[in-house]
Amino acid sequence: MKLGIGLHCLRQAIDSKQMTPLEGIEWIAEAGGEHVEIVPVGFDLLEQPELADSIRHQAQQVGIEVSNYCVRANFITADEAEYDRVIDHVKRHVDVAFRLGAKRMRHDVASRPLAETSILDYNRDLPKLAEACRTIADYAAQYGITTSVENHSYYVQASERLQSLVHAVGRDNYRVTLDTGNFLCVDEDPLSGARKTIGLASMVHLKDFYIRTPDRSPGENLSGWLHTAGGNRLRGAILGQGDLNVREMIRLIKCSGYDGPISIEFEGVEECRSATKQGFDYARRVWDEV
Repeated sequence: MKLGIGLHCLRQAIDSKQMTPLEGIEWIAEAGGEHVEIVPVGFDLLEQPELADSIRHQAQQVGIEVSNYCVRANFITADEAEYDRVIDHVKRHVDVAFRLGAKRMRHDVASRPLAETSILDYNRDLPKLAEACRTIADYAAQYGITTSVENHSYYVQASERLQSLVHAVGRDNYRVTLDTGNFLCVDEDPLSGARKTIGLASMVHLKDFYIRTPDRSPGENLSGWLHTAGGNRLRGAILGQGDLNVREMIRLIKCSGYDGPISIEFEGVEECRSATKQGFDYARRVWDEV
């Protein structure tokens, strides 16, 4: 197991100019991270290709690997021309992943308004979504890169939808970026979702949340809180300090035989460096204990 940190955990510091992305990579290495996951934070590597070279060099200098590159995409489009354009755009990001030296790349797949996210909608869209992901996976294969879908954005978030997409794509280099907390966004039990998808994972994110049911709502328009599909509220927490059973989740991952990279994710309101380091140390300690 290689434990690392996603660069976006440091978004607070990067957005406020207290830290550059390259300094963030150095901080991750000093914190004990064995790899860095590149999620663009205030930068675009298509617009700044030289930054991709600098990121790769910085990771090499501090002795960690670039494990994964994550980008946005939505293959639900108005027409075929736009559909093809989005696929080509993601292919260009595959070229960036190769330039970074990453062997994994997560791209988003689809999103719709919550009212249009039924299983009927999903089954109707699935062939086009699978075709787009298959095309990109085939393109990535020339570089030895594995592409993946993350449980993201309500529409492609439940474990059975992830399974159906991966099997519909039907490529060995198309897998799942498994975020252990994100199943909660569609009100699925995280441990149940992880059991169903860990065998398909090429990357794992460890995340924690505070969970509030409607009868315990913290109120409306509060910073950091988001709505789930079923009306619960979530706020990012320091790993091990929220409401998820993180210890049992780590046990599940370890006992599954998964041997790929694991990233700490922090999306809370606490100071990002302290919060990320606390979560990282907790994950390392529990991994050794379970």
